[in-house]
Amino acid sequence: MTDNATYTAKQFNLSGLNGISDRTMEMHFKLYEGYVKETNNLTEKISEFLRDGKVDQEEMPAYSELTRRMGFEYNGMVLHEYYFGNMKQNGSGDPGKASGFHKAAEASFGTYEIWKTDFMSVGKMRGVGWAICYQNPSNGRLSNHWITLHETGNVSGFTPVLVMDVWEHAFLLDYKPAERPKYIEAFFSNIDWNACEQRLTTTTSAQGR
Repeated sequence: MTDNATYTAKQFNLSGLNGISDRTMEMHFKLYEGYVKETNNLTEKISEFLRDGKVDQEEMPAYSELTRRMGFEYNGMVLHEYYFGNMKQNGSGDPGKASGFHKAAEASFGTYEIWKTDFMSVGKMRGVGWAICYQNPSNGRLSNHWITLHETGNVSGFTPVLVMDVWEHAFLLDYKPAERPKYIEAFFSNIDWNACEQRLTTTTSAQGR
């Protein structure tokens, strides 16, 4: 990391979502902005260690701790951008049957309904984390994964297509902890499937062959 890598929080127009209040989104945006700020702070601190082109032995403990924290903060920033980016006002609930995502889900799981059951079940797992639908760019296949922390469990080389935040801050102002399934239903009603479609690679058309 170098000190010229400065990130700016992106803006998302997500007021008036179905089942997810503006109050929740305002709090969530502030949390995201905190990840952006901390990513920039850590980048600057790590750069200070690297200015002389080396990391001395006595500097290694502090350097290591900063670098480990960077994984959490940086991924927290990026995953929130995916999450906000795949939602919109007046979502359709499910993708059209002729859409690339629907076809990719069928090719990977047999039916879209099975894919959806799997994804929602991942999101209902105990603990805090993320439910992410990834695409394998080498064959276009979709797979759903539980990401415990921002940086733990991401699949190397795979493309995030649909990202759902299931940390409690994403729904606690609107639903009780035990009502996470209601939040997941609300999330699905706000998905921007066009955004997900744009994340799919061109290998999707070759799935199932």
